Amino acid sequence: MIHPSAIVDPKAGIDGGVEIGPYSIIGKDVLIGEGTKIGPHVVIREGTTIGKRCQIFQFSSIGEAPQAVAYKGEKTSLIIGDDNIIREFVTFHRGTVKGGGKTVIGDRNFFMAYSHVAHDCQIGHQVVMANGATLAGHIVIEDYAVIGGLSAIHQFCRVGAHAFISGLTGVVLDIPPYMLAAGSRAKLFGLNAVGLKRQNFREETIKALKTAYRIIFRSGLTLEKAIKKVEESEISQIPEVEHLLRFIQQTKRGICR
Repeated sequence: MIHPSAIVDPKAGIDGGVEIGPYSIIGKDVLIGEGTKIGPHVVIREGTTIGKRCQIFQFSSIGEAPQAVAYKGEKTSLIIGDDNIIREFVTFHRGTVKGGGKTVIGDRNFFMAYSHVAHDCQIGHQVVMANGATLAGHIVIEDYAVIGGLSAIHQFCRVGAHAFISGLTGVVLDIPPYMLAAGSRAKLFGLNAVGLKRQNFREETIKALKTAYRIIFRSGLTLEKAIKKVEESEISQIPEVEHLLRFIQQTKRGICR
């Protein structure tokens, strides 16, 4: 159902069962998947693709031009997966040519009010961004990460899978997977044990990750020597530990410690 006051460009593709609320604006070349519900006063700009069964609440701005000085009106895109919840006043921006041309958001994510995803970000599945959480451009957020309210992440940072970033945190370096980070300049405070238990991680895996954390971040060894020590231990065979090591080794901005 499309409300009579909504403005939908004739070149937009609207699948069956889509609801569009009063005074919402849908631009050209927008694609909206089956069963998605769009509330009142939502603006969705050209080049945006939205999957199935998403919920977009009032006053959200989806697929607007990137806030990048280098952007000169090129055609870029925003791709949103299925079953995402996008609450009030959320803002998502399209990509830039320099950043690959697209911002990508996976499935089953929860974006609370006033959260912001800037240009060229890549967000996985089942990520939670609490109220006012802000991503600068070119950020990668892996699956199941949680970003606390009023936190801010610097451009080109990565946040690993199942990491938890506390509210009011400033992130300027990569946050390793499975870890808990907090502070005006983020520091690690151990394993995100509560989150891992809620996701039914095996006790053996949690113990192995705790051991890896102590060796890598609290043993006093250099990062290179600490990684080597973990690689030479039995816990290196556990997939989550392997992922932790690989994430650290691939850092470009440096690892939060």
